[in-house]
Amino acid sequence: MILTRKETPKDYTEVHALIKEAFSRATYSDGKEHTIVDSVRNSESFIPELSLVAEIDGSIVGHIMFSLATVGRERVVVLAPLSVKPEFQRRGVGKALVNEGHKNAKTLPYPYIFVLGSKAYYSQFGYTPANHFGVKAPEGIPQENFMAIKIQEQAEPLRGTLVYAKEFGI
Repeated sequence: MILTRKETPKDYTEVHALIKEAFSRATYSDGKEHTIVDSVRNSESFIPELSLVAEIDGSIVGHIMFSLATVGRERVVVLAPLSVKPEFQRRGVGKALVNEGHKNAKTLPYPYIFVLGSKAYYSQFGYTPANHFGVKAPEGIPQENFMAIKIQEQAEPLRGTLVYAKEFGI
């Protein structure tokens, strides 16, 4: 059974290693995801309620982080990264983390979540191309893999380019 919970400081070392391992085989990775997470945790863009781990039998097998970004003056959330230990991939860990993250995010005042990733994977959660919401990807990011989901029904339409937290280096 997969247990999801809020990440705590005592998890940081284990999560750092997990992220590094999870992205070591990824096709589209610069190998810096673990250092980005470390930097975001120490920044104003960190949202502690949206940094989650997944456990199976008491061991951490997955991690997800959502952090603050902006589109114009509107504060929004970015999902990045989602990490699952290779031997636990394709077993529902990532899905459990995304679903729990969305549930928690709906209790916060942010209207949209953005993600750069696989259209085939993230569309199962309701993500659609971000340009449907009037938002462009930052320069150098492929628009076709830049998606969003509206999490607050009353959210106003957006217009502009997403600006990631400076810790992402984008």
